Amino acid sequence: MNQTSQPKRWLAQQANRFAPALFFIGLVLLWELICRVGNVPNYILPSPSAILTAFFKVDFSRWMVHLWATLRVALMGFALSILIAIPLSIGMMRSQLMNRILYPALIVIQSTPVVAVAPLIIVLLGTDDPSRVLITCLITFFPLVVSTTTGMLETPPEMIELSQSLRAPRYRETWQIRIPYAIPHIFSGLRVSITLAIIGAVVAEFVAAEEGLGYFIQFSTSFFKIPQAFAGLIFLSIISLLLFKSVQWVQAWLFPWSLPKKK
Repeated sequence: MNQTSQPKRWLAQQANRFAPALFFIGLVLLWELICRVGNVPNYILPSPSAILTAFFKVDFSRWMVHLWATLRVALMGFALSILIAIPLSIGMMRSQLMNRILYPALIVIQSTPVVAVAPLIIVLLGTDDPSRVLITCLITFFPLVVSTTTGMLETPPEMIELSQSLRAPRYRETWQIRIPYAIPHIFSGLRVSITLAIIGAVVAEFVAAEEGLGYFIQFSTSFFKIPQAFAGLIFLSIISLLLFKSVQWVQAWLFPWSLPKKK
């Protein structure tokens, strides 16, 4: 009985391990089959093979120029959102008045479409990096503020009471008790924000830019180079996925205790 169950268990483990990759491969094959059997024109829906061909037709140096332009703005906006969100979250956690004043304002900022505000920011700050970084920051900082504040407020009350009974300063309560308990929440916000940073950079490039993957997609679409535009879009998605995984790797490297326990 045990000898029979072991191969089945191994197959189940392998299927569970490779299920995402198999699903992705099956989806790409189905896409290719639909395009070939249905004779779908490239200007409507290019096949994966046409997209791959279009990707290699573009010089590698050109891809790197556009990639660096998008990645630079995305990472600077992401870093700026961290510098703003963490102190803001600490202030909102420590002051109920500040929380009541700022939280509605943050919701208003988040609910305002950045695409509508972006042209105004471009007019005020120009078409250089500062305007694009600000647009990216506006998109990315809200999830980080909410997740960090939530994590610090969910610190066990007995730990706060112990800190107060020992007359520990407020800064030690924040940095040695609340922040460590909020680490899982902070990294949840960082994972969301890093993907939004790519979106923010692309939105800024749609409004005003002369390089970047967003500009490249818009330029390709305007000249009806749809396979090339799809190649840029897929390249952008891969970069976003790698940035998402990089945040997970940083958490596993620096704060392995904050990861959920594997069953």
